[in-house]
Amino acid sequence: MTTRDYRAASVESGNVDGYYDAPEGSGWVMFSVCMLGLAGMWNVIDGLLAIGSSHVYGVVRTYTFSDLKTWGWILLGVGLLELMAAFMVLSGSEFARWFGIAAAGINALAQLAFVPSYPFWALAMFTVDVLVIYGLAAYGGKRLRTM
Repeated sequence: MTTRDYRAASVESGNVDGYYDAPEGSGWVMFSVCMLGLAGMWNVIDGLLAIGSSHVYGVVRTYTFSDLKTWGWILLGVGLLELMAAFMVLSGSEFARWFGIAAAGINALAQLAFVPSYPFWALAMFTVDVLVIYGLAAYGGKRLRTM
């Protein structure tokens, strides 16, 4: 099919712009998947650095849970949950949607516990988690497939 045929077919179907009509909210769902994946990878890296007692973290920092190694294991676990959720949300199932919301909520709580050490980064990650929860709650799952 040539470009001219494609434009003619799209005009006949009522799509004057010639672009594919994506379901409402598909952008929010893709944003949620991307942010879950990025936050998950970042938390995995942060967790591994903390477990290895890397010099990335400051010397005089206050951690909510025990010491730096404990915090590293928590971040590693949360990061793996988020990575699993990112891949699962792509399937579009209701379970994956709720699992993604739960993973973003757990990460939001973990980031709030991280505020005493790195306030700006933790609040930025918290904001991203709130947007992910909104995107999945409003547009994810079966609603996206039925539109």
